[in-house]
Amino acid sequence: MPTTRLDQATAMIEKTWGQPLEALEVLAVRRPSEDPLLRAAMHTRTALAITDNAVTVHQDRLHALSQRGYVPDFYELDQIAESAVSLHVAHAESRAYLQTIRRVVEAREAAAPEAEAPAVRLAQAAVARSGQTPHAPGRVPNHPLRRPSPATGARHGATSLNG
Repeated sequence: MPTTRLDQATAMIEKTWGQPLEALEVLAVRRPSEDPLLRAAMHTRTALAITDNAVTVHQDRLHALSQRGYVPDFYELDQIAESAVSLHVAHAESRAYLQTIRRVVEAREAAAPEAEAPAVRLAQAAVARSGQTPHAPGRVPNHPLRRPSPATGARHGATSLNG
């Protein structure tokens, strides 16, 4: 039996999130804000399941109307044409849903390094807010050379010479 797009989507989601579909369905419903990409993938998979069912229905209807040796009546020609168009549309929709799931998976994979290192992101954000760059322990941070004002420089210079 050929693999359907629904089967492909299910396998892709299970592989990406590393859990069986049943567990992922629970997570997507109970904790949607924890993983919005999972929620999007599961929602799209549900739409794909509906479209996959429509593909099956239209294929079965076409097979019934175009059996070998069967000559359709005139009124059945419109049914055949309608079923063929509907099948074509359902296939296009299922391809689009599968492509959407691929994009969600790609987005999750692209975001994975960020998700794995929240401490690094927090540190980077803190540094960015402070306007400073981190320095190695034991080293003095690099500051631009500060030149004393002429009055201060003269006073310090005089004090140093007299001191």
